Amino acid sequence: MLNGSNFKSWKENLLIVLGVMDLDLALRTNSPPPLTDESTSDEKRDMERWEKSNRMCMMIMKRAIPEAFRGTVSDEITTAKEFLANIEKRFVKNEKAEIGTLLTSLISMKYKGKDNVREYILEMSHLASKLKALQLELSEDLLVHLVLISLPAQFNQFKVSYNCQKETWSLNELISHCVQEEERLKQDRTESAHLASAFKDKGRKRKNIKKAAGHKKKQCTNYHARRAKKGMLLALVCSEVN
Repeated sequence: MLNGSNFKSWKENLLIVLGVMDLDLALRTNSPPPLTDESTSDEKRDMERWEKSNRMCMMIMKRAIPEAFRGTVSDEITTAKEFLANIEKRFVKNEKAEIGTLLTSLISMKYKGKDNVREYILEMSHLASKLKALQLELSEDLLVHLVLISLPAQFNQFKVSYNCQKETWSLNELISHCVQEEERLKQDRTESAHLASAFKDKGRKRKNIKKAAGHKKKQCTNYHARRAKKGMLLALVCSEVN
């Protein structure tokens, strides 16, 4: 059902439905010339097809708009094309306001590293496509720079590398390189975590070895018993050691 904020999607869905049903002829073409006694059978058939399409389009559109709005449509409007244009005048958003909203969203976007970088860049590209539909087209170079600016500090080395080279990237090339860089950053974090874990484990082993060595040299009764059994003279010295 049409409301004050969904006109674009409503119109898009309406055209899809009417097109799939092969009923959109009256929205695509004007009415054929009025029939006369000399009209051919083909002309009569074309008029019949167009009138059927016009009638069905009007019925479907009226069914999909608020009841309160139906009574405000002038009875002079008899074609589906005129009817749709009349609806558009009343329900379409202010394009200037929509452009401002889209630009604000595009400029303020920041990649936080939690989602997939490919999907993030495609989302920015989608906003740029919406702006293009509103007659505000951003160049691909500008969009590439907007994407790079929105990347977090982890990508600083990547951004410096791009700025130092003479060649510029297309949006598809940027996506490919960003995906590779994201994978490299993930691998580096994984390797760093493994290395830190290995150093921690090594430190624990050294600590245990020192404890075990002190036990054997000073406190192990079995060790002293073996030495005494072999007839060795034991010289026990009490000393303070680290």
